[in-house]
Amino acid sequence: MYLHLGGAVVVPDRTVVGIFDLDNTTASRATRDFLARAERDQQIVSIGDDLPRSFLLCREGGEVTVYLSQLSSATLLRRLESGQMGI
Repeated sequence: MYLHLGGAVVVPDRTVVGIFDLDNTTASRATRDFLARAERDQQIVSIGDDLPRSFLLCREGGEVTVYLSQLSSATLLRRLESGQMGI
């Protein structure tokens, strides 16, 4: 199955390691450091021009990608659990 992250971005659901709310998680210095490192390593994909509300950590074949999505973490989790692509 696939998970629609917003815009025209769809990822295989088996690659999703975690779905995180940006407001809650960026209070932690460790998360801010992780996101800064991912940006420096060019592992971040921003979906759309709107302010992101969540981020997803995906891993496939040893490659890590962080997707910034304008959709809430609750919406993405609901789509993932129900098997809906959400398109």
